[in-house]
Amino acid sequence: MGIMHIVFLLFPGVTQLDLTGPAQFLSRLPGAKVDLVWASLEPVPTDAGFSILPTATFTDVPHADLLCVPGGMGVASVIDHAGALDWVRQVGSGAEWVTSVCTGALVLGAAGLLRGYRATTHWAWHDLLPLFGAEPVAARTVIDRNRATGGGVTAGIDFALTLMARIAGDDVARAVQLALEYDPAPPFDSGSPAKAGAELVEVYTARANRLAPNRRADLIAAAHRLGFQAS
Repeated sequence: MGIMHIVFLLFPGVTQLDLTGPAQFLSRLPGAKVDLVWASLEPVPTDAGFSILPTATFTDVPHADLLCVPGGMGVASVIDHAGALDWVRQVGSGAEWVTSVCTGALVLGAAGLLRGYRATTHWAWHDLLPLFGAEPVAARTVIDRNRATGGGVTAGIDFALTLMARIAGDDVARAVQLALEYDPAPPFDSGSPAKAGAELVEVYTARANRLAPNRRADLIAAAHRLGFQAS
C-alpha cells in the first residue's frame, strides 16, 4: 500500500475530539499521511479552550485520498465560509473516501456531498440531515458506498475503526484497537437519549441552546440559502 493522504478540516470552534479521536486511529493506517487543513497556518481555537496548529492550507491540499470533516460549535460558520465550503466540495469530489464525524455531516451536506446518501450525525441534529439531502440513520457509524459518517463526538472512534477495517482489513483495525487500548467501560449508561431519559436530554438541550442560541436557525437558513429547501 502506498501513501494514503488523510485530510481533516480544522476550523474555529471545532470539537477537538471529533478530530483528534479519529486522527489518532486513522494515522495508524499503513502509509497514512495526515494533514489538518484550514485557511491559514495560524493556531485554530477549539471548543475545548485550546488551539490546534494546522499543517496545511486550502491551497496546499487540492486533493486527498480521505477527507474527514469533524463537527463542533463552528459548523454554521464553516458553511458560511465560501473558501472552506469550496475546499470541502473540491476535495470531496475526488476523494476515495468522503467522511465526517458528528455535525461535520452537515458541512458535507452543505457542500452537496451527501445528497442521496444515508448518513448519521450527533443525535440532536439528525432532523437537519434531510435539509441537506441526506437520509438520516440512527447509528454510531454509517457507510454508504464511499461515504462514511460517524455519530456524536466519541462515536468518531467507532467510526475510525470501522473505516480502518474497510480500508486495510479487520486484522489491522483490531491491532490498532489493542494498541490504543480502546476497551470502553463507561461509569454511567447515559450516552444516548434513550438511555439518559427525557429529563437529562432537556438539561443538555437547554445548555446547548445557551451556548449557541442561533445555531439551529443558522443551519436551517444555510440549507435554504444553498438551495436545499426542496430536498
